[in-house]
Amino acid sequence: MAEYHLDDSVVHASWDNALEPRLRIAPGDTVIFECREASDGQITPDSTAEALASLDFDPIHPLTGPVYVEGAEPGDALQVEILDLQHKGWGWNAVIPGFGLLAEDFPDPYLHHWRLDGEGCHFGEGFTIRLPYEPFCGVMGVGPAEPGALDTIPPRANGGNIDIRGLVPGATLWLPVWTPGALFSTADCHAAQGDGEVSGTGIETPMSVRLRFNLVKKANLRELQFRTPSPLTRTDSHGYFATTAHGPDMYVNAQNAVRYMIEYLGREYGLSPSQAYVLCSAAVDLKISEIVDAPNWIVSAYLPLSIFK
Repeated sequence: MAEYHLDDSVVHASWDNALEPRLRIAPGDTVIFECREASDGQITPDSTAEALASLDFDPIHPLTGPVYVEGAEPGDALQVEILDLQHKGWGWNAVIPGFGLLAEDFPDPYLHHWRLDGEGCHFGEGFTIRLPYEPFCGVMGVGPAEPGALDTIPPRANGGNIDIRGLVPGATLWLPVWTPGALFSTADCHAAQGDGEVSGTGIETPMSVRLRFNLVKKANLRELQFRTPSPLTRTDSHGYFATTAHGPDMYVNAQNAVRYMIEYLGREYGLSPSQAYVLCSAAVDLKISEIVDAPNWIVSAYLPLSIFK
């Protein structure tokens, strides 16, 4: 089996089954993808919040690929083994005006830089907050069935902006194949993220991503499936603090659970609302705790206490 290296000198910011593949591989081969961070260079380690006010969404999710897998046909499943993700020392997350779960609560831009090292993801000087490094690709997908260019912001039947934090090294993803060769691409690497990505950003960072590809013939998947290592490293003896919200609207419940968590982080740890919001996006997991007693659904927001040192 061969291993290939695909640099980030050429990227594309849409899904399109007419794109020419940058690489052709056989089932069983491995590819190292160099991935730019999600803004495609609009945010750098020297950027301030002013960069967010003029953020252009057109180049968001600069995809490395496509990779053509020999023998892949519609109806098959593309098996993607996540082998390794290497960060490059820096990441960011943010409050982007008009974007995120609490967009109406946070109208002003806020940019937060993270330092990444072998110890994990460091919130910043003056804070004893460190998240474990649990990297994954927020965007992974194949060429869509329909013709034309499709934007990368939503998740789709071909994969896309899935933001599933369980797709860490050791996980395996199966994507339905919609077009010959599959035409796989990836982008939007995160050093860590809470389930829900509530501010709209995880810890966005450039990475080197090593993936192995195989085929499951005639799998006839309707949507992606995955297997993940369990438990994730965030699960430990420190436990969690959780806030909850209930009511007939699951989206409103999610908003209120995060609002309560922001209040808690300000009260207990002295974080500003914007600092607490981006920390929620990087570390807090939203869970559906109650869905059987209609119409009173419960959403819980789980904060891992191990991040406070």
